[in-house]
Amino acid sequence: MTLYMLSVHHDGTEDFSQMTPEDMQPIFEAVERFNKDLQDAGSWVFAGGLEPIEAATTVDNTKGEALVIDGPFSESKEFLGGFWVIKAGDLDEALAWAQKGSAACEGKVEVRPFQGDTEGL
Repeated sequence: MTLYMLSVHHDGTEDFSQMTPEDMQPIFEAVERFNKDLQDAGSWVFAGGLEPIEAATTVDNTKGEALVIDGPFSESKEFLGGFWVIKAGDLDEALAWAQKGSAACEGKVEVRPFQGDTEGL
């Protein structure tokens, strides 16, 4: 089995501040069902949702002196909203999980394998 990260990306067009808890509840429930399906299949490793991009802090210590910046360093409107780390036999299996995850969270999901040997993890 290989480890893959399924990351949920938002493109900046969503207005989460306008969504009520009632609007969000069906998405939460769908993601909860998806998480259970991953666990039941033995593919679950870890998952998490992230606070909004405004809660981010960027640290840049590439020039020998740490620069701490509130918010994202990138000017991009896209941001990472959450992720799953899963075990899958191959890319096709990971893509199938990503399709289900994308439907559950109503967001785009990027699939990326981890580097190196993840067989023992």
